[in-house]
Amino acid sequence: MEQFVKVDEDKPETPPQSRNKYLDILDRRFEEVLIVFGFAVFILMINAQVTNRYVLSFIEIANITTWTEELSRYFFIFASFLGASLAIRKGDSIRVNVLFDKLSGKWQQAIEIANTVFMLYFSYIMIRYGFELISFQLDTSQTTPAMGIPMAIPYSTVPIGFVLIAIRLIQKFLDNSKQLTMQEGLLGLVLSIVMVLPIAFLSNAVIPILLFGYFILFIFIGMPIAFSLGISTLATVLATDAIPVDFFPQTAFTSIDSFPIMAVPLFIAAGVIMGGGVIIQRLLNFSNELIGFLPGGLALVSIITSMFFAAISGSGPATVAAVGTILIPAMIKQGYNPGFATAVVATAGSIGVIIPPSNPLVIYGVMSQQSISKLFAAGIIPGILTGATLMIVTYFISKKNGWKGDKTSFNVKITLKAAWDAKLALLVPVIILGGIYGGLMTPTEAAAVAVAYGLIVGLLVYRDLNFKSVYRYLAKAGVTSSIIILIIVMASIFGRLITLEQVAETVANFVLGVSENKIVILLLLNLFLLLVGLVIEALAAIVIVTPILLPMATALGVDPIHFGVIMIFNLSIGFITPPVGVNLFVAASTAKLKIEEVIKGNYLLLGTMLVMLAMITFVPEISLWVTSFMD
Repeated sequence: MEQFVKVDEDKPETPPQSRNKYLDILDRRFEEVLIVFGFAVFILMINAQVTNRYVLSFIEIANITTWTEELSRYFFIFASFLGASLAIRKGDSIRVNVLFDKLSGKWQQAIEIANTVFMLYFSYIMIRYGFELISFQLDTSQTTPAMGIPMAIPYSTVPIGFVLIAIRLIQKFLDNSKQLTMQEGLLGLVLSIVMVLPIAFLSNAVIPILLFGYFILFIFIGMPIAFSLGISTLATVLATDAIPVDFFPQTAFTSIDSFPIMAVPLFIAAGVIMGGGVIIQRLLNFSNELIGFLPGGLALVSIITSMFFAAISGSGPATVAAVGTILIPAMIKQGYNPGFATAVVATAGSIGVIIPPSNPLVIYGVMSQQSISKLFAAGIIPGILTGATLMIVTYFISKKNGWKGDKTSFNVKITLKAAWDAKLALLVPVIILGGIYGGLMTPTEAAAVAVAYGLIVGLLVYRDLNFKSVYRYLAKAGVTSSIIILIIVMASIFGRLITLEQVAETVANFVLGVSENKIVILLLLNLFLLLVGLVIEALAAIVIVTPILLPMATALGVDPIHFGVIMIFNLSIGFITPPVGVNLFVAASTAKLKIEEVIKGNYLLLGTMLVMLAMITFVPEISLWVTSFMD
């Protein structure tokens, strides 16, 4: 039996040789160490409350669930703002670079200066009013409900976090300014002033025009989406006094002081930990023994393994990275067309946001205030049906092109042995989904248990993990999740103005004025979401458009759970369509192919996804049948 071996690993950064060793460690590791510590604390606290509930309940530790949940939320917020700072230092962000990349170097430098100026001013606002909020809480002796500590302590994460963000912005600017010319610097300052001018002259303008005008402007000049949301809101507030500026830091804290949101970093951590070790390899081996003998065997293996791994990681790009690193080179070696081999993995990875647990479904549940458990249930049949349909299409494409499997026949004994070898990996979905639907755990608790399970299996059973790799994986999960969390923070601030100005109602009235036919409006919604998915990353899009589109969908009589699946499926197609197409870029990078080659190999699979979207949209029972047993 052929064993799959990973061809690449995450490697720690190599420190610059010219710098003082200790200063370099402080520079690169300061937030990282605290992020890992924060992750360790809230993973431990959540597992402690689950353990106490079912294993140690006879000890009767008083109110453990109350104070551990509160403590874990505060450490999560703490780690999130630190992660946002580190992400800036590393240059990691979700942004739209379509227009930016086409500009000359002079204009790119000028725009980066303008973006930095705006982000620094926003950070200053968060720092100033954040410390004022802390001072007010100290003066009024406000304390936390469970632990009774001063509220000023957890709230201090906001201004301190933005102090670090400002430092990293300045540090990054100084690093980049070494190649900056005087002309580029002056152009950047002029550009900043020009973009600020509307605030001075349009004070009586309609708030939505200012809000969305600035947001679209910032998006297309390549500003990170999180800051585009926050700064467009700040610009509108400064021009119109629509809401108090001191509302910003308070919302930055309360918007993520939520136990359900914590499922996002925990599922990311579980996926990173299990995707970097033996677990993913054993899943691949089992899938290969199960269906590898069919035409297109390795391509089919990539799809079914992606479905298994989706039930661990909840992330499309994470699934592509874990599966593609191993299978894309193997398929190319077997004689598959490189573009098709890469496209299969990229498309299969998009199932990762449909099959539960799914981070986009968690975000939608939080934004729409719908049951995350029901959303997970609603994603089961669409996810499995999509995977099965992609396998059928891939089978016939492979058969037509003569791409055979790497095995000649199916062997029951070897397959059972492979299944036994993969038993600990196959148990993960059972633990997560069984815990949730068995009423034993919330999605967040199930995610924390999944992380603990992955650590125990990796450290003590397979022993493919060590403390150094655990540290690296938790730091990576912290940075990745913090980018998402910062978008939620900024979108909550942005959403306050949308609510005040009744933007959702205005959009709904406009669309319903075009047609009252449910089919026509659903087609328009799908078209709009597909276009959004082309240019905005899925998680950011969910946070931005859910408050606007959900009221319209419910006005049509569309179940909010069903609409959530429709939205996520639309945006999952965005993972495999340029210019954003995260899965395409991750897969193409793994295969070292041009993106055009991958797109060329993907058109039939993309067509399959569009057909499945139509079925899921107009046959709601596909999504809602499982949830009907939960009422």
